[in-house]
Amino acid sequence: MDKRLIEIRTALMKGAAPAVRELVSACLDKGIPPDRILEEGMVSAMAIIGERFKRDEIYMPEVMIAARAMNAGLEVLEPALVQSGAKPRGKVLLASVRADLHDIGKNMVAMMFRGAGYSVVDLGVDVHEDLILEAIAEHEPDVVGLSSLLTTTLPNMKKTVETLEKADLRGRVIIMVGGAPVTPEFAEGIGADGYAPDSASAVERAAELLAARGQGLA
Repeated sequence: MDKRLIEIRTALMKGAAPAVRELVSACLDKGIPPDRILEEGMVSAMAIIGERFKRDEIYMPEVMIAARAMNAGLEVLEPALVQSGAKPRGKVLLASVRADLHDIGKNMVAMMFRGAGYSVVDLGVDVHEDLILEAIAEHEPDVVGLSSLLTTTLPNMKKTVETLEKADLRGRVIIMVGGAPVTPEFAEGIGADGYAPDSASAVERAAELLAARGQGLA
């Protein structure tokens, strides 16, 4: 691997946002392809961060610092990626379900997906199922991720899945669910395609589900 890409990866894992921004810019100036900068310098770093988080070697503050550094690099890199025609691994639509105003977990999932090279549309919190339907029609995502932190909003997660089923969207989008009160059994019971207990696992599970459908990029 190019020494400069290793420097990006190291700086990102340390959460050094200004350094990541400068290093990405320098690599672009040197003519390194933006997709290489993304994959070898940035996505690889976030993959390591995700694995360490899953093994409890690091905790949420460290993940958030690394994710912010990733976003700093992406601000510099995205225009070059668009110009080069590089394609994201897939598109993910995220929302906290109706009546749920919590977004920390959802925001972490969004940052991890961006860090893994996905395009992310974040609808925010307290999102009515009809608005999710409209957003699917507008953005045509591959994955819809629903978040719920409150037990009282779990029925709204179920209602959202039912709404997507009635709209005959199950063949077009993969539905993933997560949040503190959500369990694998609940996810299966409401007909979701996938469940993830944390942000790193969400990215891995989405990749598995996309690969099973022959979608997404390796």
